[in-house]
Amino acid sequence: MSAHPAVAVVRRPGHLLHERDGLPALLTAYHLSTEAEKGSPVVAAAALPERYRAEIRAPRTAFAADTVLLALDGPAGTPVGTAVVTAPREGASEIKRLWTDPAHRGRGIASALLRDALAHCADSGTGTLRLSVWHWRTSAIALYERAGFRVTEAWDPRDGLVCMEHPGVHADPRPGAAQDRAVRQRP
Repeated sequence: MSAHPAVAVVRRPGHLLHERDGLPALLTAYHLSTEAEKGSPVVAAAALPERYRAEIRAPRTAFAADTVLLALDGPAGTPVGTAVVTAPREGASEIKRLWTDPAHRGRGIASALLRDALAHCADSGTGTLRLSVWHWRTSAIALYERAGFRVTEAWDPRDGLVCMEHPGVHADPRPGAAQDRAVRQRP
């Protein structure tokens, strides 16, 4: 028996996000941590760049066309992780804002979010899933590589970003797998 119970990953269309989802707190932590890692620490969300504050203030608007994955822990469904899968463009979707609350790391939450992102793309017929990650996030890069992502030619010109793609998104061949995932999709 595991010392840490598994979390539930649920998918929400961005336009159906609710305040109770806890996404603003997860996004705030993600952006504050990222700014600190980039050498530009800020102490509060109000000091973040406007594009990040807009996501925190109104994730329902910021991610309206996307799918938000939430990792929920325990009977109360406490939000402990997230990932955003962008709406497909030219056959490709992108993972954005993959984040696990540091107090809950080491429990496979990020791996579960990645698996569900791949499953979502397979279910929706998206052929390619890509992401970008800062080069100093070596443990994240290792996680992505274990999940099948490979470094590819950069599409983002910012220095320090590693661009990765999953070579092929395919439907889960297990009988009933798509239906099992659909049960986890709650509006």
